[in-house]
Parts: sequence; structure tokens; C-alpha cells
Amino acid sequence: MFAIVAVVCHPLFYVYWTEFQPQGFESVWLRAFSVIVALPMLFERYLFRADEWRRGITVYWFLILIYQLPFFFVFMALMNHFVTVWALSTMAASLFLVLLVFDWLMIMLMALIGTAAACLAYVAIGGDMGEQSDTLAQLVPTYLFALLGGSVFNYKTELVAREKLAAITSAVGTMAHELRTPMLGIRSGARGLQNYLPAIFEGFDMARAHGLPVKRIRTAHYREMHSVLDRIHTEAEYTNVILDMLLVNSSRTTIDETSFEVSSVGACVQTALERYPFHSVRERELVHWDASADFRFYGSPLLMVHVLFNLLKNALYFLARADAGDIRIWAEREPGGAHRLYFRDTGPGIHPDVLPRIFERFYSAMPNGQGTGIGLAFARMVMTSFGGDIRCHSVVGRYTEFVMLFPAVGRDE
Repeated sequence: MFAIVAVVCHPLFYVYWTEFQPQGFESVWLRAFSVIVALPMLFERYLFRADEWRRGITVYWFLILIYQLPFFFVFMALMNHFVTVWALSTMAASLFLVLLVFDWLMIMLMALIGTAAACLAYVAIGGDMGEQSDTLAQLVPTYLFALLGGSVFNYKTELVAREKLAAITSAVGTMAHELRTPMLGIRSGARGLQNYLPAIFEGFDMARAHGLPVKRIRTAHYREMHSVLDRIHTEAEYTNVILDMLLVNSSRTTIDETSFEVSSVGACVQTALERYPFHSVRERELVHWDASADFRFYGSPLLMVHVLFNLLKNALYFLARADAGDIRIWAEREPGGAHRLYFRDTGPGIHPDVLPRIFERFYSAMPNGQGTGIGLAFARMVMTSFGGDIRCHSVVGRYTEFVMLFPAVGRDE
């Protein structure tokens, strides 16, 4: 949005200040440069996919904000001797900076760098700062007040948001602890029934075979009883995984790395596909794993399996809603670089407005009650603890692709 404002407004204001309300100084070159340096930000979503841009995009954003706001407006105001329109424009630029940057120290740093650079440029072309000292003495306190006052309000908004997140996190952690006990009871009960129910079934079959007066059970229900305990046990295990993730997300922002080991990513994928509680054979057939490539990583195989559980759960949910598509998982080894594990579903895709927020804690794009907003945040936390990263690319109506990057270890380097 900032890039759109820059690209559209600079040409418009150049025409306005030269044709309709001529100013003492106007520069087509400064405005043209402003448009040029803002253009790449229009394609941020695509540039962000490339590693070289991903690493430099923060610095790029920092520099164009300094140039577009404090530098440009202070320099233009100096060149126009802080006439009313440019004094007000510089104030508007200051408030715009406050809206775009939430950290008060960063705001002051950017304003200081931009203003100092503008003053140096003004002196370099022969300007006399002494001539404007009286005007600056009057305006600088006002600008500082606007920057500091706006920063305080931004800080208050951010503080409220953090307190709200802390309250949610605390409540989630408490609920997870409370739910763990009954879930352990359910799992233990299911395990006990699995041990003794076969003997009960055997006795029931023998009683029927000998014509004893036992209550009739419909054949379909009788057959389902053989598998329902497996289902209960599987669902209990999966619920415990969700509770583990809730506790990790609510109690800390880092993962204990003392149990990390060198593991095979292919083995983790295979384990995830074997243990995931698919609802049907058809649902399992939607997932295709290309085991032709494999690599090793340093981390926790259990956490890696949980990451894949989350990706499977989300993808299968949206495939079921669309009633179309499938899931493909494959690995790529990159000699001398980061190995990659790809997870792609050909479902409805993720809307561009939602995509930047999917890794935020407790943010869910699913309908109310359908998602906790912890799965992808947990996945990023896990991948960061492995020394890697997880990224998402999506095109609405075509696909959603998660790319997990792992640093090479040992002989896989």
C-alpha cells in the first residue's frame, strides 16, 4: 500500500505543484527516483520467495522509508524555505512514518537519519542553514512532539495487543493442562479395553454358537466395535499432540533442543503417514509421498512428525470442503545449501490478504470453532529450532505449497 501511494502520488503532486499551485522549488528527478525505488515493493509477495530478496527486503524497506518520508519532505521543505504548505507536508510525513513504524526508537532513528541526510544534501548544493535557523527553531519541537506523541499511542496499542495475547495464551495453557488429565484417562481406558475386549467378543461368539440366550446385536454394530477402540486410541493420541502444541505455544517461544538428534526426513514423513488418523481409506489415498529423495537433518523426529500432522490436518480440511484435489510431498537435496521438504495441496488456496498472517499464534483462517491458530505457529517454531525455516506460497484456486528448509548435516552437506 505504501508503494502504491508513492507511485501514484508523486507524479500527481508534481503536476499539482507545478501547474496549479506553483512552488518555489520542485524536482521531477527526486520524484521520479521516489517512484523507481518504490516499484519493487509492489511485487513484495513475489520477491519474498527468493532467498536473496528475503534476506535484504527489511533493509530495503528501512531505506526507502527514510528516503520517501523524512529525507524527501525535509529536503523539499528546506528548498522551499518551509513555506506553510511544505511545513504542513513535512508534518503529514512525520505522522505517516508513525503509522508505518511501531517501534518508537526506530521512528526516532529513521527521522534523525533522514533529516540529517536532507540537511547535508541542502548544504552540499549551496544552501545556507543559518537562514532557516529561526524557522527550524519553531518547527522542530512541533515535529518532535508529533513523532513522540504518535509513538506513545502506537506503543499503547501494541501493549494492549500484547496483554490480550498474554491473556489468551494463559487461558489456553490452563485449558490444555486441565484437558490432559481426562484425555490420559480416556487413552488408558481404551488401552485396557483393547486388552480384554477380544476375550469378551470370543465369549459372546461362543455363547451364540451354543444357543445361549444372549442379547442380539446388529451385525454392522458388532463389526464396528472391533475397530472403535482403535479409533478412540488414535483420536486420543492426536488430541494429546494438539495439547502438547497448545502447551508449547502458551508456555514459551522456544523449544528445548537437548533431545535433538540427526534424523531422516523421509522416515519422519513415513511415520506421519502411518500414524495420522485418516478418516477413511479414500482420504489416505489423497496423499502421495515421493520417497525417491531423502536427507538427514538435526532436530527432533517427533516434532517433525507433529509439523506434518498439522499440514495434513489443514490440507485435508480444505480439500474436503472443495471436494477436489490431492496432496503431494517430496524432498530435494541441495548440495552446499539448505535441503527442502515440499508439501503441496491442490485445494482452494489461501487468499493473499490472509497469507501473511498464517504463521501468527492464535490466528486461524478457518471458520469459528474449526481452528485453534496454533498449528502453523508451532510449525515455524519447530523449523526455527532446527536452524531452518518454513514458507508458504499459494495461488487462490490452484494450490498451497509449504516449503521447509533444513540446514545440511554431516555427509549430506
